Amino acid sequence: MGIWIDTDMGFDDIAAILVVTHSGLAIDGVSLVSGNAPLAQVRANAASAAAAFDWEFPIHTGRELPVLCKLETAQRILGHSGIPTVGKSLPTADELPASDAFTALCNWLESGTEPKRILALGPLTNIAALALARPDLAARVDELTWMGGGVTSGNHTASAEFNAYADPEALAIVLAHGLPLRMVDLDICRKVLARPDDVDRVRQAAGKNAGLLGDLLAGYVNIAISRGRPAMAIYDPTAAAIFIAPEIARVQHARIDVELQGQHTRGRTVVETRASHAEFNAHFAAEIDADMARVIIFGAMINEARR
Repeated sequence: MGIWIDTDMGFDDIAAILVVTHSGLAIDGVSLVSGNAPLAQVRANAASAAAAFDWEFPIHTGRELPVLCKLETAQRILGHSGIPTVGKSLPTADELPASDAFTALCNWLESGTEPKRILALGPLTNIAALALARPDLAARVDELTWMGGGVTSGNHTASAEFNAYADPEALAIVLAHGLPLRMVDLDICRKVLARPDDVDRVRQAAGKNAGLLGDLLAGYVNIAISRGRPAMAIYDPTAAAIFIAPEIARVQHARIDVELQGQHTRGRTVVETRASHAEFNAHFAAEIDADMARVIIFGAMINEARR
């Protein structure tokens, strides 16, 4: 089975990758995209994460700008690096080797006969570029699990989830080309929470990365704490948990579209579940065993923290 991860490399992206690696699945490659931060910072984050967590899979540089709109990042929430912390930060590391994500993704899809599964954790710009330039290869994707969108509401705006808002044209292209999209949206991710006691459990693992992971997780949880909430939805790892253990979620067929215009509606995902009203084109996670998702996510983080 071929596994590819497309990411804008914030903390929850790193945690999602740890979920996959600690599941025993081998990652064939990772492509980077701007999102949480501009691409140069995403590259630096990826190089540092690879050094800290001994990642050996190849990491490739993808798209710097969205398909049409200006660059939108989450730095207003996540800080300059896109990875908040209460103490330790990722170590500095040598720059990643120059490697083009589009070429690497094409080569991956051309190789082998095993199912090709992609876990996408940021704006879908790289996947849209593939669909536009090489629709023949995009057709070889067997599964595209994406953390993004919102069935009921947004977070970056009242209507739009960040990954959808940052490049809605990319999402529209992916949908128009019929890629097998499985959307893990805000609503389902908000059922899976990271709490301050989870930070304690990670730190108590006492391995070489326990302090680093604990401080990064605490910085992430503090986004919610600073706003008067007791816990933080852990977005990308929830998508990763469904990716490695699909039995924890009920996935529903639907018609998914994305709004491309309007000051208050751009980036909104519209999910129609009535077969009498639309031709279905994608799936979304409608229910999740949140307790099992937490077992998977924090099991992976604690195992990493014990190393």
